[in-house]
Amino acid sequence: MAETLISYDIDKAPEEQDIKPHNRWHPDIPMAVHVKPGDEFRLECCDWTGGQIGNNDSANDIRDVDLTKVHYLTGPVSVEGAEPGDLLVVDILDVGPRPDQLWGFNGLFARENGGGFLTEHYPDARKAIWDFHGIYTSSRHIPKVRFPGTIHPGLIGTLPSRELLEKWNTREQALVDTDPDRVPPLATLPYEDTALMGGLQGDAAKRAAREGARTVPPREHGGNCDIKNLSRGSRVYFPVYVKGAGLSVGDLHFSQGDGEITFCGAIEMAGVIDLKVGLVKGGMEKYNISSPVFQPSQVDPHFRDYLIFEGISVDEQGKQHYLDAHIAYRQACLNAIEYLKNFGYSGAQAYSILGTAPVEGHISGIVDIPNVCATLWLPSEIFEFDIHISDSGPTVEIGDDVDTCIAT
Repeated sequence: MAETLISYDIDKAPEEQDIKPHNRWHPDIPMAVHVKPGDEFRLECCDWTGGQIGNNDSANDIRDVDLTKVHYLTGPVSVEGAEPGDLLVVDILDVGPRPDQLWGFNGLFARENGGGFLTEHYPDARKAIWDFHGIYTSSRHIPKVRFPGTIHPGLIGTLPSRELLEKWNTREQALVDTDPDRVPPLATLPYEDTALMGGLQGDAAKRAAREGARTVPPREHGGNCDIKNLSRGSRVYFPVYVKGAGLSVGDLHFSQGDGEITFCGAIEMAGVIDLKVGLVKGGMEKYNISSPVFQPSQVDPHFRDYLIFEGISVDEQGKQHYLDAHIAYRQACLNAIEYLKNFGYSGAQAYSILGTAPVEGHISGIVDIPNVCATLWLPSEIFEFDIHISDSGPTVEIGDDVDTCIAT
């Protein structure tokens, strides 16, 4: 078994841990632990909210969650010999839930608190709890669906250089300035009050917190990419921007559909991850790489049968857009939701299924003006009944007495 380098007390808040996580990106965050190329090691991770969400039948915690206090990252891990311009090679050897917390959650966030991909259709906070049974998961809030998880870190990356951090903050501030009062905002800018800067203390921590990049989006260093196939057995090549690389990881997911469309769309969990690291010296220049590259796992769940739903660049009001992949994928998701409602699922339950189950999202056509064709591949085998089209029509399988939790 890999040596555990950082562990957390699940009953303590992130701020109370012996080795504090961080929830901002900044080059001054000190390295928490040190490893060498070739080392294998284990890191424990909080759930992305730091314990704000409970295993209960109320979505009030989803409604009230403080989104400035999320994405608590374990690390940074310093890798001996890593220098700017190298590629950090990270093998994900294993990843899974904590054995003392075999459950997770997904949520539909209220529009006022982050929203999601289909906020206009589902504006209220909702939650579903998922129980883990080995590699499988099921939910008391979404009956007759069970599937193996593509367990993975939603967020993993290296520390930015000061130059890269300044580039992020400048371009994201410029975007927010185009519509500063938008709800939700166009980007999440630095916010000192709830920043946790790992081992950085005192005035240095306060200065870094004022300019530290929020962890919400993916960027050139990796970050919150939410790639479901970064599961055990995969390999990632990360650009190195600071001495030691500063690898950090968190936001572990038991399962997720492509796009994590409900925003809190994956099955979020506290867990452990086993990693192995290596280096490609000068790899960024050798391979002309400026953002991560990865090789998927050979052990992800494989399904034999899918129903594939199409969407095009025409919005819900019938307005034509030009090669808009965002709208096309939204339409594919909405079409799948309407289909699942035929079997008795509520819209919120169907939406949650698409966010958590290992559905595939594809850009199937992007050159045929004016419409992108996006497709959502829904594996039929995750259901305990037949969802295929037949002459007899759909049969209602789900009663209206069970639904996702809603905030009161």
